[in-house]
Amino acid sequence: MPENHSPKSTASVLISEVGPRDGLQSVQATMPTEHKRAWIDALVAAGIKEIEVASFVPARLLPQMADAAEVVRHALSHPGVCVMALVPNLKGAEAALRSGVHKLTMPVSASEAHSLANVRKTREQMIEEVRAIARMRNELAPHVKVEAGISTAFGCTLQGQVNEDDVIWLAEECVKAGADESGLSDTTGMANPAQVKRLFTRLRASLGEQAGAAHMHNTRGLGLANCLAAYEVGVRTFDASLGGLGGCPYAPGASGNVVTEDLVFMFEAMGVETGIDLERLFAARQPLSAGLPKEPLYGMTPEAGLPKGWQSTHKRQQVRQA
Repeated sequence: MPENHSPKSTASVLISEVGPRDGLQSVQATMPTEHKRAWIDALVAAGIKEIEVASFVPARLLPQMADAAEVVRHALSHPGVCVMALVPNLKGAEAALRSGVHKLTMPVSASEAHSLANVRKTREQMIEEVRAIARMRNELAPHVKVEAGISTAFGCTLQGQVNEDDVIWLAEECVKAGADESGLSDTTGMANPAQVKRLFTRLRASLGEQAGAAHMHNTRGLGLANCLAAYEVGVRTFDASLGGLGGCPYAPGASGNVVTEDLVFMFEAMGVETGIDLERLFAARQPLSAGLPKEPLYGMTPEAGLPKGWQSTHKRQQVRQA
């Protein structure tokens, strides 16, 4: 992998698939390893270039991720794909680095209440954790990128509103501590498009190229609108989950994470290239369902199908150039 793990030049946005981590650790059932491998293969066949495949946490706490290192090894067999893992602490980061991942993502909560509940550390302690992980990364695998994802950036179910100044301060401090980039996560699905534009505008003004991805949830039906709002102020990397798997919390009739299929369709329909084949992306739902047969999958686009005469942005460009 090139060190910056950027998408190919033909893609205008990078869709980062987080289902194998965020999705699988949010459901009760544990997907067998062979089904995880088949699902990752199908995602890659569809054109996905970045996948968060696991989180490195104790198996007793999260049995769904007990095979993290094995899943990483399989994902690494696909050249040109950025393989990511979530790490909550230094011990998890060491295990992930030794497994060979290309990128680490760290959840750092802007809500003090959520930080204490989620990782049992204050925000200041998590900044120090970022510093320690960045230092270890520099020693063990300096080519690996570290992203600090600012969770509960748009609101928290525990404390309610989250001060926007706190969000920007925390992102800045994480980058100062050694993170290569810092993005914003709508962990609780409380964001609205005006808020998304405002916060990402501030983030990009403060961090420039070190401003990271938009991780939006569809808990209240605003996932796509919030992604579009982020795109309109310059964000070009978006997290999403196939079938809307996972996310916290769930809402009746809607899953937590933005549905990858719907997000790809929105951008492609707008003429924004993703590099992803939607029909193959729909096909990737099959190994997901095979591994979690009782888990409901969401998505308006797979249900409705593609419009008559549909062509991807890439195919439309080829036709124009012919």
